[in-house]
Amino acid sequence: MLIRKAYKFRLKPNAVQQQHLYTIAGHCRFLWNKVLHMNLTRLDKKQSIFWYQEADFWSKRWKASEEYGFLKEVPAHCIQQKLKDLDKAFRDAFDKTQPFKRLPRYKKRGMGDSFRFPEPKQIQLDNRRIKLPKLGWICFYKSQAIKGSIKNVTVSRRSGQWYISIQVEQEIPTPIHPEQSMIGVDMGIAKFAAYSDGRFKESIHVYRTWEQRLARAQRHLARKKKFSENWKKQQRAIQKLHGKIANVRRDFLHKTSTQLSKSHAMIVVEDLKISKMSRSAKGSLEQPGRQVKAKSGLNKSILDQGWGEFCRQLEYKLCWLGGMLLKVKPQYTSQMCSVCGFVDACNRITRDNFVCQSCGFQADADSNAARNILAAGHAVLACGEDALATSKKQELLGIGNLVPA
Repeated sequence: MLIRKAYKFRLKPNAVQQQHLYTIAGHCRFLWNKVLHMNLTRLDKKQSIFWYQEADFWSKRWKASEEYGFLKEVPAHCIQQKLKDLDKAFRDAFDKTQPFKRLPRYKKRGMGDSFRFPEPKQIQLDNRRIKLPKLGWICFYKSQAIKGSIKNVTVSRRSGQWYISIQVEQEIPTPIHPEQSMIGVDMGIAKFAAYSDGRFKESIHVYRTWEQRLARAQRHLARKKKFSENWKKQQRAIQKLHGKIANVRRDFLHKTSTQLSKSHAMIVVEDLKISKMSRSAKGSLEQPGRQVKAKSGLNKSILDQGWGEFCRQLEYKLCWLGGMLLKVKPQYTSQMCSVCGFVDACNRITRDNFVCQSCGFQADADSNAARNILAAGHAVLACGEDALATSKKQELLGIGNLVPA
């Protein structure tokens, strides 16, 4: 089986190389914004936009001109790859099959600076050094061995540091998972995950932990003169805090998903619509929302958990190990009794306690939901449908509790 894997390391560029990195990132950002502006203007005039072939033609003309001759400082493949990325962004925006359609946005300096070298023939790797076009040999912190053939290299800047992501292609034998167990996972806020076997994974609430320190740093930034040296220094401190928060969350998610994927061949989770769950409650001036402040705090806690990234990591890690991630509908998982199947909103008397109003079964609410998620996963494997939604529909129709004569 062929898999693609990325190794990410921190670069150690010297002063000249660092200036070249800023230059390439800035020129790629300029090209993205220029072509994006032209396309948005054409859309406003009801005209067809420039796709990759036309944009590539004009980029070559711009490099040959005096006004935009500075684009020659950027490797040609980086420019072409940036235009391909913009082309894909527009195609995704017009794709009716995509759940969330949005036009590409302008790129700001210092936010998401990155560029890619897509041609592996131009890349050379030598222990702790890598050679890139127009950059030469750059050292990096090699924390692990790189296995596989190099396909492309992406250079990015985050929290004041430059990073390199080396994507490789590896051929591995068809994996067979060493375990045969199946587990249901209920993701939450108070507890990051509740498992169907009764175990829990506590949440670290990383953003909440650093929130006060981050707010204090942002207040200091607001008191400084904009674009002054002290303002830039404080802005770098804030970026460093955000990077720290992201690193702690990413480390927690990777360790949790790795441990879970190695110990279970199949994992069942809820197919949560996180974007809808974290939607703002402000409303409009005519119809303002209710409990906006409380909903804002809930949204912050939901996004702090990283459920979407956790499921993404589980999916590819299980695939590499020969396992499978199964997503089921989340309806009624917290209201259904995992013993008798009785569904009622009154079953969950508090956030943590579940008491079935029919059979009297008592359990932790999250553990009960995890067992229901596991049962729904078994039903999907057996019947190809969600048993929880089906049972609720039968109950509403009055046929859920029929007993054969």
